Amino acid sequence: MARFASIDSEISAIAGPQGGYIHQRQLAKLALTADAIYHRVLRGSLIPAYYRVYAVGHVPTDPISRAKGALLAAGPRSALGDISSGSYYGIFRHWRYPLHVIVPTDRRIKGLVIHRNRRLLRSDVVSPEPGLRVVSPALALLESAQYLSGEKRLRRVVNEIRLKHRIELNELQALVDRFPRHPGVPVLTPIVAISQREPTRSAWEDEWPAFAASHQLPPYVMNELVEGHRTDVLFLSEQVIVELDGWDTHQTHEAFSADREQDAVILAKTGIPTVRVTYERLHHHPQREADRLHTILGRRRAELQLRAG
Repeated sequence: MARFASIDSEISAIAGPQGGYIHQRQLAKLALTADAIYHRVLRGSLIPAYYRVYAVGHVPTDPISRAKGALLAAGPRSALGDISSGSYYGIFRHWRYPLHVIVPTDRRIKGLVIHRNRRLLRSDVVSPEPGLRVVSPALALLESAQYLSGEKRLRRVVNEIRLKHRIELNELQALVDRFPRHPGVPVLTPIVAISQREPTRSAWEDEWPAFAASHQLPPYVMNELVEGHRTDVLFLSEQVIVELDGWDTHQTHEAFSADREQDAVILAKTGIPTVRVTYERLHHHPQREADRLHTILGRRRAELQLRAG
């Protein structure tokens, strides 16, 4: 009986870092025979989950533990992919089942959706904790793009993941080039094409490029650092900053005051003025706001030319 209890303790110790799951080969290393395994299945201490993989004591309900069990069944070269990678990185609010797993070889595992990909690089897979492997955030964007409806939503998701995981545009472009037949490529490519070097930080910022293009505003960069302060829009030739001003961008009186302090600091140190554009003006009177900006930028160009001349 003591030996029986000892083996059960070893099973639990092995299963812990694996999300509460154990593989049949690990049970064999503990000298458990097929009959011994069958006995534990009958009494419920081992619960069949996938082929040759058992949950220990109970079936986990949290998605990370379930993912570890799926990867244990799929093998050491597997990783969460497709829609499951999007769930892991928060691209989707809820996890969806069955889980999707990427493997390098042809195989089927009951209870999982298997995707074969022989072209994954070592850098395409990350292991945030023992027993868990998932495709990189950049690859997860490509994997998830096909499930995202609406350009606005996709653009916001891309920028949020880029911000959180510091993904450069060239990383996304490299993936598009490596996997040209991936179903996410036609969806993600136009977003990559119009994205700025620095990702935007709000849905309102996402709307600026379309506004600027439709009203033929001159070239600009977004989220550029000026004297240590990150600006929304910077017209380089005119040396004018545009800040997209609204409650969703500061939400407190302290933040509102800090924004005005930033304007003053930049003006004092560089001479670059800041124009603040409100949500109401941009959306309710876009042509009037565009005309105003054209006038300001034109006068600024003339001023700089006069100084240079």
